[in-house]
Amino acid sequence: MKHFNITKFSVAIFILFLIVGCASTQKQLLDSDASQLQLRSIQSRAFDTTDKEKTLRAIIATLQDLGFVIDKADATLGSVTATKLDRYALRMTVTVRPRGDKQLLVRANAQYELTPVDDPEPYQHFFAALQKAMFLAAHNVD
Repeated sequence: MKHFNITKFSVAIFILFLIVGCASTQKQLLDSDASQLQLRSIQSRAFDTTDKEKTLRAIIATLQDLGFVIDKADATLGSVTATKLDRYALRMTVTVRPRGDKQLLVRANAQYELTPVDDPEPYQHFFAALQKAMFLAAHNVD
């Protein structure tokens, strides 16, 4: 019977756990990056306009139409933060930034009771309403 060296065995087990741990951590990071990319695509829409001020006004009007109260609006930063209190606290921050020479990128970020919202429905609802508001504003319809 061969002499069994506990130290070598312990080192081998440690290395095995290290390799498995690194592989699962790397997979989690890749999964996290993919889910973040998917969430960003749900939260963002590009609009064929360069009029940041008019877009911010449409965002404010849309949020108010959806029952939100505007907490803060900053034209310089291109952001609007609003809260909806209807048996729950939903907070939404919307930012506007240039995308190329002919578009603006609008990104909405919602939180429900301090928990990030990753369900696509509130974002789809907001962007559908915003798209209608932008269309009406572009055609000077009140």
